Amino acid sequence: MMALVLPLGSVPAPMYSTLLTHVLIFLCIFSALCLSSDHEIHPLDSLTASELTQVQTIVNNSICSTSCQSLSFHYVGLHEPDKPIVLSWLSDKDSTKVPPRQAFVLARINFKNHELIVDLNASAIISNKVHDGHGYPLLNFAEQSAANRLPLTYAPFIASIKKRGLKLEEVICQSFTIGWFGEQKTKRIVREMCYYLDGTINLYMRPIEGITLTVDLDEMKIIGYRDRLIVPVPKAEGTDYREVKQKQPVSSPIKPITMLQPHGPSFNIEGHVVSWADWKFHLDFDMRVGPILSLASIYDLEKDESRSVMYRGFISELFVPYMDLTEEWYYRTYFDSGEYGFGLCAAPLLPSSDCPENAVFFDGYSMSQDGTPRKLPNIICIFERYAGDILWRHTEGAIPGKVFTEVRPEVSLIVRMVSAVGNYDYIVDWEFRQTGTIKVNIGLTGLLEVRAEAYTYKDQIGEEVYGTLLAENTLGSYHDHFLNFHLDLDVDNPANSFVKTKLQTTAVMDKRSPRRSYWTVVSETSKTESDARINLGSGAAELLVVNPNKKTEMGNYVGYRLLPGSVVNTLLSDDDYPEVRAGFTKYNVWVTPYNKSEKWAGGTYADQSRGDDNLAVWSLRNREIENKDIVIWYTLGFHHVPYQEDFPVMPTINNGFELRPTNFFEHNPVLKVKQLAKVKWLKCCKECRHNLTADIDPLA
Repeated sequence: MMALVLPLGSVPAPMYSTLLTHVLIFLCIFSALCLSSDHEIHPLDSLTASELTQVQTIVNNSICSTSCQSLSFHYVGLHEPDKPIVLSWLSDKDSTKVPPRQAFVLARINFKNHELIVDLNASAIISNKVHDGHGYPLLNFAEQSAANRLPLTYAPFIASIKKRGLKLEEVICQSFTIGWFGEQKTKRIVREMCYYLDGTINLYMRPIEGITLTVDLDEMKIIGYRDRLIVPVPKAEGTDYREVKQKQPVSSPIKPITMLQPHGPSFNIEGHVVSWADWKFHLDFDMRVGPILSLASIYDLEKDESRSVMYRGFISELFVPYMDLTEEWYYRTYFDSGEYGFGLCAAPLLPSSDCPENAVFFDGYSMSQDGTPRKLPNIICIFERYAGDILWRHTEGAIPGKVFTEVRPEVSLIVRMVSAVGNYDYIVDWEFRQTGTIKVNIGLTGLLEVRAEAYTYKDQIGEEVYGTLLAENTLGSYHDHFLNFHLDLDVDNPANSFVKTKLQTTAVMDKRSPRRSYWTVVSETSKTESDARINLGSGAAELLVVNPNKKTEMGNYVGYRLLPGSVVNTLLSDDDYPEVRAGFTKYNVWVTPYNKSEKWAGGTYADQSRGDDNLAVWSLRNREIENKDIVIWYTLGFHHVPYQEDFPVMPTINNGFELRPTNFFEHNPVLKVKQLAKVKWLKCCKECRHNLTADIDPLA
C-alpha cells in the first residue's frame, strides 16, 4: 500500500511575510489537488494495511490451525490480475467489475517453501504449492536480527574478540547470503561478518577480518565457526561522515536555494494514479522490487486521445558480485532484490534533503516475519523539477535586420525512492518529460564494503590485488552492480515488435560524389527471442519497440526507442557460479513475450539459486516476439573500482537510460508548450538593506 503524506514540516521558515502567504496558498491548493480518500480501487493497487492483516489471518487460520509447526512470511504482494482483464476494466470501468483482490505469498511452512495465492474477496487460500526446487525466498528482518545477535553470546567468538583486544559491546554483526558454488545439498544458512564501532558510526569501515560464523536460519543457531587470521582493525579516525563530527576547516558554504510553487503543483494524485502535463500513470510499491510504474500513457494533442506507452516497469533484480577470492569474501555475490528485498530496504526520505520542498511523500507497507503489516514512512516522493535546463530553443539571425529567439524551459516530474541495502544507498528516479520521454536514473552512494588488511602503503601490496588501498589497513574491494529492468512497453496497444537499427558505413565506389564514405541505416525486425539478445558497445545501434499495426501520416511505424547510458558488460566467465545464477547479465538487452509469471530476472527463489529458473533459462524457449505483446529486459551496470575519494562515504555516481518516442508523434510534441508564467515576488537583499521586486519563475 501507499499513502499520501503532505510535507508540512519541509517548508523553511520564511524571512518575510510574502513567502509565508505563498506557502499557505501552496498548501491549500496542494490539499485540494492531491488528497483523495474516496478513490476507486484500482486492479493494480498494492495491498493495503488491512488487506495485509487479512492475509495474515487467512493463512494462520487455514494452515496453522492444524499442521503448522513453524510459519514465517518472506514476501507478500499483489497477485496482479491477468493483463487482458486489467485492460478490459480500464477501457470500460462502468460496466466491468474490478477483478478480485488477491495476494501472492512466499512463506516458509514447516521448513518448506510455499507459494500461496490468497483470495481476499473469498477470504480463502485458492492455491498452495510447495516449491521442491532449488533456492530460498528472501530474508526477512526478524531472522537477520536474530542471527546477528548469536555471535555476541557465542563463547568462541567472544574469545576471538578478547584475543584482538576489542570491546564486545562495540561489536555489530551483519548477515550475508552465501550464494551457490556447486553444492549438491544446501541448508538455509547465512554467514555473519562483524564490525567494530568504538568512536564512529561508520561500522563498514571497521571490519573485524578473519572470522567466519555460519548460521542455520531454520534452527537459528551457529553451525560453523572459524577464526583464520588476525589483521588490524582500521582506525575510527576520519571515518564518521556526520556533519557534527567534521573538524575544521570545512567547505565554503552555499547560500540557501529554495524550491517553491506559489500556485501549487501541476500534478494531481487520485489514489495511486498520477496525472501531470500530458502524462498519466499508476504508482505502486512492492516489498521486493520497490516502485512499480504502470499504465503510463500520454495525451496526444493532435489526435485528441491518450496513447499507451508502458504497461509496467520496475527493477527486476540487482546483482552485486565482489571480486575478492579470499575465504571470507569469495561468496559475496548478492541479489539485493531477491535475497534482501529492494523495497523492504526502502529508506525514509528526508524533506528538503532527499527531496525538495515542493515534494509530496508516500508511505508504503511490507509484511513482517509473523505476517504483521509494517509501515514504511515517506519512502517515495514525487516532485516537479526545474533546474534551468532548456527544453528547446533557437536563435534565428539569418533574416536581414531581425533576430528571433524562442526558448522553452524544461520542467519534468520525478518519482524517487532510495533503497539502503546494507552499506549501499541506491537512488532510483523515474523522470517523466513533456517530450514523451521516460528517463530512469540510478544513483549509487553510501559506504563501500572494505576488507581489513595489514597494508599501510600501496607498495606493500603484492601482485594479486582485489581492491584499492583507501586508508591505513583499509582495502576497497572491486565489485559490480547490475540492475535489470522489466519494461513491458505497450506502444499504442500491446502488439509490438523489436527492431534493431544499425548505423552501417558504406564506401563510395563510383564517382557520383567526392566523398569516400557515408553511413546509412539498416533495420532488422527480431522474429524470436534469440534475435533480440544484444550486448551493447560493439557498434552504433538504435533499439526500437514499434507498433507494426500503426503508422504515422508519413508512413513510419510508431514506436519508442531505448537509449542506454554508459554501457557495462559482465566480465565474469560463463561457467562461474555467480554468473550462472545471474544469467541475465550475459546480455544488456533481452526481449521475451509477455508472461505474468516471468517478472523477477533472477528467479523467484534467488537465495542459493542455481540458475535453473531465471531470465536466461526462460529465453531458451526462443519464442516468437514479432507483433506480439513483448517485454524488454534492460540491464545497466557499474564496474566499481574504488578510489580514495570514495572514503569514508561515496559521492553519488550515476547511470541510467531513456525511453524516447520515435515517430510516435506527427511532429515535435512540445512545440506548443508555453513559457512558464511569471509572478511578482518580493526578494530581500540583505547586503543592500532594501527590498527588490523581480519577475521570478514560479518553479525557481
